[in-house]
Amino acid sequence: MVYSHRVSPRLRFAFGHIVKRILGLQVNFTTEVDEFLAHPGPKMSYTHQPFGDEFFVHSHRLLFEQGISDLDIHVQNWEDTVCFFSRGEVSDLPFDIFAAAFYLLSRYEEYQPHVPDAFGRFSYRSSLAFQHNFLDQPVVDIWAYKFREVLQKRFPELQFPKRVFQVQPIIDVPLAFQFKHQGSMRTINGILNDLIQFRFNLLYTRLLVLLDFRKDPFDSYNYLINKQKQFKRRFIFTFLVGKYSTYDNNLSLNKKAFVTLIKSIADYSLVGIKNSYLNLSSLVDLKRDKERLEAVTNRPVIGSRNSYNKLNLPNSYRHLIELEIHRDFSMGYHDAIGFRAGTCTPLLFYDMDFEIQTPLELHSFHVMDASLLKYRSLLDKQQQLEVLVQTVRRVNGTLGFLFHNYTFGKSETWNGFRTLFTDFLNSELDLPSASNS
Repeated sequence: MVYSHRVSPRLRFAFGHIVKRILGLQVNFTTEVDEFLAHPGPKMSYTHQPFGDEFFVHSHRLLFEQGISDLDIHVQNWEDTVCFFSRGEVSDLPFDIFAAAFYLLSRYEEYQPHVPDAFGRFSYRSSLAFQHNFLDQPVVDIWAYKFREVLQKRFPELQFPKRVFQVQPIIDVPLAFQFKHQGSMRTINGILNDLIQFRFNLLYTRLLVLLDFRKDPFDSYNYLINKQKQFKRRFIFTFLVGKYSTYDNNLSLNKKAFVTLIKSIADYSLVGIKNSYLNLSSLVDLKRDKERLEAVTNRPVIGSRNSYNKLNLPNSYRHLIELEIHRDFSMGYHDAIGFRAGTCTPLLFYDMDFEIQTPLELHSFHVMDASLLKYRSLLDKQQQLEVLVQTVRRVNGTLGFLFHNYTFGKSETWNGFRTLFTDFLNSELDLPSASNS
């Protein structure tokens, strides 16, 4: 039982994520003092002053406001982590973790003025987490576990369900094949561009693939399907099916080979849609692409990712809700390892304009293949991933990692990434790292 002077949508959202989604407890709210005082079980007050000696958290104003305001945020050390919205000695928690969690989970800072990158994306460098060196921590989950420790001391009868660490592989397919099935015009243009730009090695590989003497470099699907058969949790493949453009150049669904590929993947894994860059602002175009993909798989699209990882809050997520897409896999940074929303637990999208919690579930990814390229050696990459795995394992969260179909090809750029992928899968089983690819 939680008492507050006002039970706002923000309050329900923040408590719901920490208490329900992370700690696994049911929570009820009341604004009635008599009901709160008469409650016989575990209870806490979340307001300005305690009634007596009950479990009390001194509330910050954020969860009782509407819209966006200027917030005075001072990030401070708290034992082995950091926090903000300090609340003084009277509170049973030194920080208002619920207001702080709301700030990160709602992506409050992405509604505030910021300088986007060339593709209109929110940069990790603009985030509070990066600027105060806690991007590499799922702080909301860490705070929840600290809250659990205090609750257990105060209410020994509380039973917390056990969470289990797990990994969620996401395979993005922006271009199914590098050379094959491109059509005559695209193939001719590719050959001419190779000649004009003196890319003779690429031209040689292109011709070998077109003559069926070599496998297409982006065709890693047999490898991925075999991996899927060994792993109990189903991979999520997101296919780009929008119209050809400067930004998106996957095959057309009129190509039989592309349709056959999607159907074969859908037999083993979950299939979602990769929303094309130029369609992100058009509900009509997004709906058309979704219906076309569903016609191929004969089943509902399970979720989506935005091309170039671009998010326009709140409109991007409102479109998904309108299209009855229930899960999104875009919440993460394409060029940095870390926790964009401060959590490694799937969260619900909170619409800041309408001040409502929506049914859209956001599945964060915490590392993308491209963000690992800054580490030169395979050992360096493995060490970074091991740190990430152990960080999420400590709070029994879900580690989302995003690779592309071309990541598993023969290009030197992606040398060793099959080993890294195996390491990720093995981490859920607590197996040692792969010794080879």
